[in-house]
Formats: sequence, structure tokens, C-alpha cells
Amino acid sequence: MVLDTLARCQRYTPLHPAFARAFAFLTGAQWAEFVSGAASGERHVIDGDRLYVSIGLTDGRGRDGARLEAHRRYIDIQLTIEGNEEIGWKPLGDCAHPAGPFDATKDIVLFSDRPESWLSLPAGHFAIFFPDDAHAPLGGRGTVKKAIMKIAVE
Repeated sequence: MVLDTLARCQRYTPLHPAFARAFAFLTGAQWAEFVSGAASGERHVIDGDRLYVSIGLTDGRGRDGARLEAHRRYIDIQLTIEGNEEIGWKPLGDCAHPAGPFDATKDIVLFSDRPESWLSLPAGHFAIFFPDDAHAPLGGRGTVKKAIMKIAVE
């Protein structure tokens, strides 16, 4: 897991071959165009299923309502555009209570476990979650506008 500001994103491009392209998109996007009237979850394809971004416009669920999730095929880069996102985190290997089977179609498994740590992501901050990072988005309160970049692991 990585937490930083978008202004310092270049230091993470060596971590994955597609990170340079992902961060170029995130730093160059005109967010006003993306978030005005966009439906939550709207998907914008950058490189087919290998690299895409979804725009989230939603209210936080609070820490009690946020659920840990993990992915196998994708790395998430979650960037807060407006608002203050809170995301819970726990190493996937420490999660012992899946809330159901892995959904291969949606590339997600949910857990009943609770996060070990909480990250604050105000506007302009991002977090990178790898497949071994369980994360619980929308743990804050209030409206959050965010970009969720999906990068295929392979």
C-alpha cells in the first residue's frame, strides 16, 4: 500500500509498467469535465481492460459502513478529487472472514474483518492498493468525488 500526494506520483512509476501512463492520465485530467453530472462508477477506458478509470461520486459510509475488499487481477490507484476520503486497510493475509466467495467477474472479494488502519485522503491525495492489500473505501462522511484507476497486474 502506498499513500502520497498526486504532486509526488512520479516516484512510484517504477513499481509497474503501466503506472507512468496511469499517473499521466491522473495528473492531466480535467476533473471538472469528468465529475460534472457523471454517474458514480462511470468507466473511462484508457487501454482496454488493462487500464481504465472509474469516477465515483458518492457519500461516505462512515467507518462502520465501510467494508474491506480485495482484488486479484487489478491494482487500484484511488485519488480523491474533492472531499476527504477515508480508507481502511489490512493485509490480505490477515483477513480471516470472507463475506462470500471471490467474484471473478467483478474481481472482488469482501470481508467481514475490520481494518487495522485508517488512511485520510484529502483532495489531491492517492493510495495504491495491490492485490495483497485489503481496503475499505468510503470510510469517511460527506460527499467524496474520486477516481479509481484500475491497472491489470499482468
